[in-house]
Amino acid sequence: MQIEFTKMHGLGNDFVVIDAINQSISLSIEQIKAISDRHFGIGCDQLLLVEKSGVEDADFRYRIYNAEGSEVEQCGNGARCFAVFVRDQGLTDKTEISVVTNSGKIILKVESEGVVRVDMGAPILNPQDIPFVSDKQATTYTLNLEGGGDENKITFSAVSMGNPHAVILVDDVDKAGVERVGKAVQKHPYFPHSVNVGFMQIIDRSTVKLRVYERGVGETQACGSGACAAVVAGIKRALLDATVETQLLGGNLSIHWEGNQNPVMMSGPTATVFKGTITL
Repeated sequence: MQIEFTKMHGLGNDFVVIDAINQSISLSIEQIKAISDRHFGIGCDQLLLVEKSGVEDADFRYRIYNAEGSEVEQCGNGARCFAVFVRDQGLTDKTEISVVTNSGKIILKVESEGVVRVDMGAPILNPQDIPFVSDKQATTYTLNLEGGGDENKITFSAVSMGNPHAVILVDDVDKAGVERVGKAVQKHPYFPHSVNVGFMQIIDRSTVKLRVYERGVGETQACGSGACAAVVAGIKRALLDATVETQLLGGNLSIHWEGNQNPVMMSGPTATVFKGTITL
């Protein structure tokens, strides 16, 4: 089977994007792993499929697979790349594109060359819907990780942006135990579908630094939904204003949230790296 693809990235969070409208695509977990492998395949954090929406009020369906083959609900950086891809491929000429995901519908707005604004929808804070095991909703929660002791007791906020996030406030992201803590939180039974773990350092009320340890991938250069979740968590804790520049390893995203049930808006750049064909 031969597949045409495009390699793209949003702030270094990289993707293999495939048109599954004009190609007949059916990928196994092993094939997704092979494509995603950075040594033997193309290499990516996630593989993105563009499909027909199947519903009247959406232009496309957006499916996301982690490098280890699992399908996930949402990816903000991938959504921006998705918008640029469908226009570059001639699948649409719209600048406002409605897309169905496994967590609901999102709106992508192409603002300028390579820059896309994404309406990520309202954040989900109810523990059951994140999902996160808790008797009641709170601004912050506490977990005791394996090993015990104060160094394994963490305080975090739980937010879903269509996919689950735990946001931990740290003094210095460069010194945060991203891999160790990230792995421990992800396998905690209180997160039945695992979780993306964000480590946020607040610079001032409109600027944060963020590192994210993602499900099925590990630490990435950037995480769009993670940036949205982090800003929501900071605003809920009265530490941030409505518009926040989020500094990630791969670059910056602008996140805006007015609170309550208003949607979280994310703006940032995309880039197309190369196009090719792979034989599986």
